[in-house]
Amino acid sequence: MGGKTRKFWGWGAVEDDLTPEEIRALIGRLQSRWGLQDLVPQQPPRIEEIRLRAPRVKPPGALASLCSQDPLERAGHTYGKAFKDIVRAYARDFAPAPDWVAFPRAESDVLALLDWCSSNRIAAIPYGGGSSVVQGIEPPHGAEYRGAVSIDLKGLNRVLEVDRTSRAAHLEAGLYGPDLEAALRPHGLTLRHYPQSFEFSTLGGWIATRGGGHYATLYTHIDDFVESLRLVTPKGAVESFRLPGSGAGPSPDRMFIGSEGILGIITSAWMRLQSRPRYRSGAAVMFPTFLKAADAVRQVCQANLYPANIRILDPNEAFNNGVADGSAAVMVLGFESHDHPLDAWMVRALEICRDHGGSVPKDAGGAGPKEAGRAQDDDAHKGAAGAWRNAFIRMPYFRDAMVGLGMVSETFETAITWERFPGFHERIMAETEKVLREVCGGGAVSCRFTHAYPDGPAPYYSILAPGKKGGQLRQMEEIKAAVSETLIKLGGTITHHHAVGRYHRPWYDRQRPELFAQALRAAKKALDPAGILNPGVLIDP
Repeated sequence: MGGKTRKFWGWGAVEDDLTPEEIRALIGRLQSRWGLQDLVPQQPPRIEEIRLRAPRVKPPGALASLCSQDPLERAGHTYGKAFKDIVRAYARDFAPAPDWVAFPRAESDVLALLDWCSSNRIAAIPYGGGSSVVQGIEPPHGAEYRGAVSIDLKGLNRVLEVDRTSRAAHLEAGLYGPDLEAALRPHGLTLRHYPQSFEFSTLGGWIATRGGGHYATLYTHIDDFVESLRLVTPKGAVESFRLPGSGAGPSPDRMFIGSEGILGIITSAWMRLQSRPRYRSGAAVMFPTFLKAADAVRQVCQANLYPANIRILDPNEAFNNGVADGSAAVMVLGFESHDHPLDAWMVRALEICRDHGGSVPKDAGGAGPKEAGRAQDDDAHKGAAGAWRNAFIRMPYFRDAMVGLGMVSETFETAITWERFPGFHERIMAETEKVLREVCGGGAVSCRFTHAYPDGPAPYYSILAPGKKGGQLRQMEEIKAAVSETLIKLGGTITHHHAVGRYHRPWYDRQRPELFAQALRAAKKALDPAGILNPGVLIDP
């Protein structure tokens, strides 16, 4: 973070928070849109205002040097970055705070910490970067455990080996995104996995939550990059063979990718890498309707063109983020390659866009034969695509500010097959607008695609509505329940790339086959017999 101060109560760095001018402009937009008059920014909490209970347990002498009870560390490891987390932080409520925060420096430290927790009925919460938006790192604070320890992996942050020939690297799980990429750059390599939380999340967190990243097609999830992994459980270490592929039974890697810390703590992984892109080609295409844009996305995906970026924004989403004037849906389209120019791919994709009513700028990349240039880092900052990128990075900071203004601001993401998408989207929009009227007296919902596949898209919905003083959590719970019920009934997934955590559990329990749940419980019993690892996530201990 370049020496910046991480916010213990919300997203990102204190130095990057909204400026007073940005907050005034935000208030002006909200007042203009809904006629709200009493929007006074609530001051975020200061650590001196937070009251934490005394630690209930004490680490043994051999582990004491790894553990901290510093109030700032305990508060910062209490919550993730979901709407519910920010509301509770503004209320100065840090009741679930861990008793201690542990900072292991080696895998042997992780083993020792898990042994202590298992022997003393202490909940152990694996912690990467703390960017969870599904209550995935929140310690239990009831009487079922004697205490809780957050195990922060940032000390395991080495590049252990780089295999340039096979384009792979052995990386420790505590590497944050920027440090990981900086270490690979001298080798001409990149993981090329950029979730929105890139700056504030770790390799181990991406793997444990099956995070989604930069690529909108083909390489969408971290799964695609895992070559092998190693994790520590209360019963010992597990390590899979490093192979390009294998048909030797069920994959051990797949068992642990997405396990959200309930089976073990990932300590390192061999990751498939790519050569750094040298060529890029991009365009922003306007469509008369969102469904027309969706049809174009489907055909591009089914043509096996595999763009790195093919995100579409409905008119409201485009307007809210300064990408367009609200009269059209927008497709942000991009290709990249280390090996070859991209004209042919872009030309075909733009042909498909035109066939579906898309308005293509005259100077769009690939509009005609031309010599492709090398990638320039500032290309991504130009035009509508650049406006979207900048808005995307700043979104979480605006969400924090809107919580402080008393608004209800949340997102939900899913995936559905193409033949069901039009009806699914219509029902989701209608149900969300209905519950916003009932619960908040109004509000707005918009949609974009984050990822797309030959068989279906991953739509991502954003909600903004007036909140009631002291009632934001209740309002959001009602909205969440209504929307999630509709999602599950229509056959969508409760989450595409945000993980399950505790937030999605009630609906994940219904989406997950019961016999699979029994198998997962059996695996947890074998690896974590005391049930101390991240209790309440995915299954009950």
